[in-house]
Amino acid sequence: MKRREFLTSSMSAALLAAIAPTFVSTRALAAETVKLGVMIPQSGPAGLFGPSCKNCTEMAVEEINKSGGILGKQVEVFYADAGGSPSDALKNAVRLYKGEKVDAFIGMHDSAVRGALTNLFKGEVPYIYTPIYEGGECTEGTYVLGETPAQQLAPVIPWLAKNNKVSKWYLIGNDYNWPRDSNAAAKEYIKAAGGEVVGEEYLPFSADNFDSSLAKIKASGADAVLITLVGGASVSFNRAFANFGLDKQALRLGTLIEENTLAGIGAENAARLYSSSGYFQNINSPKAAAFAERYYEKFGSDAPALNALGESCYDGVYLFKALANEAKGVAAKKIASASEGASFSSPRGNMTLTKGHVDKDIYLAEAVDGRFRVVETFENVPSGSTCS
Repeated sequence: MKRREFLTSSMSAALLAAIAPTFVSTRALAAETVKLGVMIPQSGPAGLFGPSCKNCTEMAVEEINKSGGILGKQVEVFYADAGGSPSDALKNAVRLYKGEKVDAFIGMHDSAVRGALTNLFKGEVPYIYTPIYEGGECTEGTYVLGETPAQQLAPVIPWLAKNNKVSKWYLIGNDYNWPRDSNAAAKEYIKAAGGEVVGEEYLPFSADNFDSSLAKIKASGADAVLITLVGGASVSFNRAFANFGLDKQALRLGTLIEENTLAGIGAENAARLYSSSGYFQNINSPKAAAFAERYYEKFGSDAPALNALGESCYDGVYLFKALANEAKGVAAKKIASASEGASFSSPRGNMTLTKGHVDKDIYLAEAVDGRFRVVETFENVPSGSTCS
């Protein structure tokens, strides 16, 4: 898959400074450590998520090391780029797996890369996959934290149908399995809510002109658009959408539009723009507020904005600690035997692993003045996992 690197002029310096090394490691002081490989996008269309992912990982590791580490050992982190093609990400993962001999992996990257990595690991090393994804991952030794379509869409689509009187949906995403599988699920939820799909298309990551798509949306009569575009493509599409005047015709729902993407879109281009997620940086809870305070105190007020994808990496580190504690070791088979019911405390609340997934609260937020404002909370939404 070809990937198009997206760096706006306003964020280029900050992103390049944060992600300059393609492959780096942070060394713990202890002679004997637990080695953690962290695969995050440092390039490509999802590269704008990389800096917040790295920051949140560093926060979790620092906190855990200060409190005694994992099983009495300090955590040593090795980062590698997962923003390129699956084959490129695979090469980077092999360097960590075979070269550095890491004890476990945390991955915040697209589903195509996940498929390559599960084939590489074959359940022989614990692998925690943290981002929003399409559902259905049941590979042994893989543990999923991200929201599924059953969580992001099943409660949200009927809410929008009822409260915003929308019924004609246009589906647009990048051309790979997450958008396609998410939209397959969305069609069922739209039908159940009394709506219909009036258009559907998938674009390559290299797409940078959306005039044809916007014309199709206008002609379709859609009053709602479900967006499963990634990173830079989402920013460019949403800007063009507003410039085309389509925000007056249709609302937008994004399932991967977080705070950094919203900043790229701009407040002036975000009218009637909604996002569905298990985390926003301003959700009203003491844990979330304390986490945000620690984050900006550590990285400064101009740090990359907190968001669901970055925060998921923080949770990934804490889930690994919980799994290792339950298993009393880091071996993949021990962790697999002890994984069911493993729990940890998160800025999102208390999280418990069930069938390799996590049930969670889901927030529907609307973009208002360049920020997300939560308009509805759906509590403890099941992941929909059918893993045994």
